[in-house]
Amino acid sequence: MSKLNTSSSELDLDRPNIEDYLPSGSIQEPHGTLRLRDLLDISPTLTEAAGAIVDDSFTRCFKSNPPEPWNWNIYLFPLWCLGVVVRYGLLFPLRVLVLTIGWIIFLSCYFPVHFLLKGHDKLRKKLERGLVELICSFFVASWTGVVKYHGPRPSIRPKQIFVANHTSMIDFVVLEQMTAFAVIMQKHPGWVGLLQSTILESLGCIWFNRSESKDREIVARKLREHVHGADNNPLLVFPEGTCVNNHYTVMFKKGAFELGCTVCPIAIKYNKIFVDAFWNSRKQSFTTHLLQLMTSWAVVCDVWYLEPQNLKPGETPIEFAERVRDIISVRAGLKKVPWDGYLKYSRPSPKHRERKQQSFAESVLRRLEER
Repeated sequence: MSKLNTSSSELDLDRPNIEDYLPSGSIQEPHGTLRLRDLLDISPTLTEAAGAIVDDSFTRCFKSNPPEPWNWNIYLFPLWCLGVVVRYGLLFPLRVLVLTIGWIIFLSCYFPVHFLLKGHDKLRKKLERGLVELICSFFVASWTGVVKYHGPRPSIRPKQIFVANHTSMIDFVVLEQMTAFAVIMQKHPGWVGLLQSTILESLGCIWFNRSESKDREIVARKLREHVHGADNNPLLVFPEGTCVNNHYTVMFKKGAFELGCTVCPIAIKYNKIFVDAFWNSRKQSFTTHLLQLMTSWAVVCDVWYLEPQNLKPGETPIEFAERVRDIISVRAGLKKVPWDGYLKYSRPSPKHRERKQQSFAESVLRRLEER
């Protein structure tokens, strides 16, 4: 009951006061006129709808805030033009060259290691881990990535799992250049999907499809098998299940917290001084997102490897997930909101709509009877 009250209070704090947005005249009008305030008072459903229109705390989690323009006068505009020339004419070609060289080195080493060392699994896995870390380092270099890591570097141990807040697919790249994690990730199409099914498959990564209900059972089984393997790569999970704009954290899925193993939180915070690292997958492809990063001045972020956590006596997996989310949110300076990130991909169920319609109808009838 206390947990429900906490979530309710979080939602109330983030919900705007509708009267603040009403003109003063609408509040002080004579009794005989119909006021917007009266209309909203008919039903909580209308009040919620008006609040969502004014300021929706859910969609704000998935919005990219555009930077404020600074090239607004005759003195600054030439400097801005010079910056565009430098970024697109000088830095971008150099970064493409760096990334191309990285891929040449990686592919010329990876495929011989993968196919010629079939009978030497331990050595092959070690070399493949090193090569994946290398190509991820080239990716970070192609954005002029300035990444500061805090805390001890993750190590390979059984019965542990790493969880992190999620802003973009580059979170995986930023973490992978330090440690070759096996990650749980949505299956993607195109060249990203090709990398998933070939190179990243060798790390023991687990792929799923949100639209397939059977994938949940398969992923849960693979999770348990992976965390109990002594020689498996450390497992990385993004429990939000979707990219959030690095201002908020949405609810964590409980799957990673009911395995009976140690959970190691990782907090990632991007500095938006040069570029917004948030990837809005509904508005741009990952290729476009990478080009945006490669044509910026730099990608700056901090990564904190936080103290490992274990399930406390009497604590449920959902409460454990919320406790870990608290730790990550505080360290990265993110605001918690009581929303399920999967709502971004789904529509309200017919039963939910029917309940809302019935509640609205009852409110209107009560109001009419009072009149």
